[in-house]
Amino acid sequence: MDPQHLARPDDDGPVGAIHTGPAGGSTTAVSPEGPEVPVPAPALDAWPLPVGGDGPALPTDWPLPAAGSAPVAGEGARHRRPSIRTRRPALYLAAAFIGAAGLAGTALATHSTPDVAQADEPVSVAEELGMVQAGQTASGEDATSRLQQMVASRAEREDAEAAAAQVQADADAAAVAAAAQAAEAARPKAVLPVQGARLSSGFGPRWGTLHAGIDFAAPLGTPEYAAVDGVVVRAGAASGFGLAVYIRHDNGDVTVYGHMQQILVAEGQVVRAGDTIALLGNQGQSTGPHLHFEVHLGGIDGQKVDPVPWLRDRGVQV
Repeated sequence: MDPQHLARPDDDGPVGAIHTGPAGGSTTAVSPEGPEVPVPAPALDAWPLPVGGDGPALPTDWPLPAAGSAPVAGEGARHRRPSIRTRRPALYLAAAFIGAAGLAGTALATHSTPDVAQADEPVSVAEELGMVQAGQTASGEDATSRLQQMVASRAEREDAEAAAAQVQADADAAAVAAAAQAAEAARPKAVLPVQGARLSSGFGPRWGTLHAGIDFAAPLGTPEYAAVDGVVVRAGAASGFGLAVYIRHDNGDVTVYGHMQQILVAEGQVVRAGDTIALLGNQGQSTGPHLHFEVHLGGIDGQKVDPVPWLRDRGVQV
């Protein structure tokens, strides 16, 4: 009998025949020595497929009959549902397709993951190649070099600014010195002790005595000037003059100014020709406001000479 032929439901079948149970259930083996023993159906997820051996051959009829379909009558005989032995290759084939689909999905997910990661989170080639540290070191060296260049440039700029400031200061000082020299050259080295005054009395005998100086008559309070550069050696009360100022000059000569109303300098003060030293007055033995001017050669106690030639020798006309 054909192994695929199934007996009728009421047929006990031959000894050792296999009867199918419900769809997807177990089969029953009939043995003459004992009762029917259920045989479990193979699991759908059994993997891998058996290789070699005495496994069942693939069915020749295709497509396979659907599970639970009614028996097909032919040539006067009724058939049961195909046995589990007949359906096993189809189950194996379905499991193979399912496993292949799962592997393909897993491989696709595995290959797509780096793409997603790369799209969401870019990966640096330098990081992948281990060049990040070298890049950072080079960047740090570049920053240090630029900082050193900036410091050097700032130092050079500051030095240049300091040099320019020094040059400007030197130029200013030179200009001031030049102006002072020009003013020094322009200022007079000797002047009349009173400007705009009248010579009221000259040097020589007068009233039986020596008049040792010259008199310049002018209003009270008229400024009196140092005739030549020098240092004040005495300033204050003086016999016969009321108030008097004595100035020693570079050559040792001393000029005397008497009868002033007010003294404006002090002992030890350096004066230049033309500096105001007092205000004209009428103090002491005087017949009116005037300046009594004397010249003592070589010092206060030196020889008293005519001031007119002495002033003339210094470019001052009386």
